[in-house]
Amino acid sequence: MRGIAYGVGVGPGDPELMTLKAARLIRENEVIAVPGKVAEESAAYKIASGSVPEIAEKTLVPIYMPMIRDRAKLAEEHQRGAKLLEKYLDQGKNVVYLTLGDSTIYCTFSYLQHILEEDGYRVELVSGIPSFCAAAARLNISLTEWNEPLHVIPASHKKGEALDLAGTYVLMKSASHMKETKELLMASGRQVGCVENCGMANEKVYHSAEEIPDDAGYFSLVIAKEKRG
Repeated sequence: MRGIAYGVGVGPGDPELMTLKAARLIRENEVIAVPGKVAEESAAYKIASGSVPEIAEKTLVPIYMPMIRDRAKLAEEHQRGAKLLEKYLDQGKNVVYLTLGDSTIYCTFSYLQHILEEDGYRVELVSGIPSFCAAAARLNISLTEWNEPLHVIPASHKKGEALDLAGTYVLMKSASHMKETKELLMASGRQVGCVENCGMANEKVYHSAEEIPDDAGYFSLVIAKEKRG
C-alpha cells in the first residue's frame, strides 16, 4: 500500500492560526516535507513548530523549490522533489508537505501534486488560513461587502496595468516589484494597506502606499480597496 501525500496549509505566520487538522496530521505522521534547502530554516516549519513542537522529532524532508523563471530548471527541480516524496510513499508512509497560507493559492506543492498524481499517487489538500484573509484582519478591514468582487493577482504580472475593476484588489508576490506596485497603487486612488510578514515576530503594517518601503520583504501583501463616498 502506497502512502498518501498531504499538501497542508499552515496559515500565514501566527502558529495560533494553524488549523486543528494541520496539527493533527503533523502529529500522526512520521514524514514531514517542507519547501527549502534546510527544513528547520523554512518559514512553514517555524510556524508549525510553534504549534506542534514535536515536529522536531519527525523525519524532516527539505524540498528545494527555487524562485527562478527558468521553466526547464524549475521542471527539473520539481521532478527531483516529487521523486524524493515518492520514495517515502512507496514505503507505505504518508508524507505531510507543509506550505504557507492555504494549499490552493499560489502554492509550491501544486507543482509536485501534478507529478505525483500523474505517477498514480494519492494526494489530498488540506486548507489553511489564506495570507490575504489574515492580512485583512490585521488591517481591521473587510475584503468585500455586499456585491463587491475580489481580485487576487500576482503584482509582478500587473505591471503597467491600471487597477480599474470594481471591488477589492489583493496584490500578492509584490516585494520584487514594490516600487512599480506603489506607483500603480498611488495612481489608482484606492485605499491601500499592506502587511509584511503577517503574524510573524517581525510583522510590519502600513496604511498607505506611500508608507510601504521600496525594499519591503518577500512576505508582503497589499490590499487596495475602493474609497467610500
